[in-house]
Amino acid sequence: MSFELLGGRVMAPYFGSSIHVWGSIISVFMFSLAIGYLIGGKLSVSKPNAQRFGFIFLLSAILLYPLVLFAEPAMLWIFDRVEDPRYGSLLAASFLFMIPTIILGMISPYSVRLLVRSVEHSGQVAGRLYFASTLGSALGTLATSFYLVLWLEVNEILALLSGTLVVMFVIATLSHRYFEKQHIAANKN
Repeated sequence: MSFELLGGRVMAPYFGSSIHVWGSIISVFMFSLAIGYLIGGKLSVSKPNAQRFGFIFLLSAILLYPLVLFAEPAMLWIFDRVEDPRYGSLLAASFLFMIPTIILGMISPYSVRLLVRSVEHSGQVAGRLYFASTLGSALGTLATSFYLVLWLEVNEILALLSGTLVVMFVIATLSHRYFEKQHIAANKN
C-alpha cells in the first residue's frame, strides 16, 4: 500500500491527482497483484522453501529500486507523447508499477504454501496470513501518508521500501539455513 500511495505522488507532477489518475494507479496495482497471485501460487507448488521465498523479496527490491532513478525521466517521456491524461496516466502507471507489483503479489500465495502443514488447517492459516497482511497494509498506509511523506522525499521512501525487501530476503535466507540444519539433524537421529 505504501508503494501504491507513492505512485500517486510520483505521477501527480505530470498527470495531477484526478480520479482518472487514481483509477489508473489502482487498476494497475490490482491487475498486477492478480497476476502475481497466479504466478506465486504456481511457483509455490514445486519444491517450496524459505530460500526461494526470499528470492521473491530480493527480486522485488531489485525491480522497485530503479524507480528512484528512472521514474521522473519515464514520466516526462510519457507525458510528452500522450496528451490525454487518462491514457497517459494508465500507460505511466503500467510502465512504472506493473512488474514490481506482479513480483510483490507472488509473496502472499507462496506464504500460504509455506505455512500450511495440513489441509484441515489451511483455511485458518490463510485467514491469519490475510489478516496480518491487511493489517500491515493499513498500518503501512497510515505510516506512509501520515509520517513518511512528511519526513522523507518520495525517492527516499522508495529506497527504504527496497531496503526493507532486502532485509526480508536476508531473514528468509537465514531461516532457510536454520530449518535445513534442523532437518539434517532430525534425519541423523
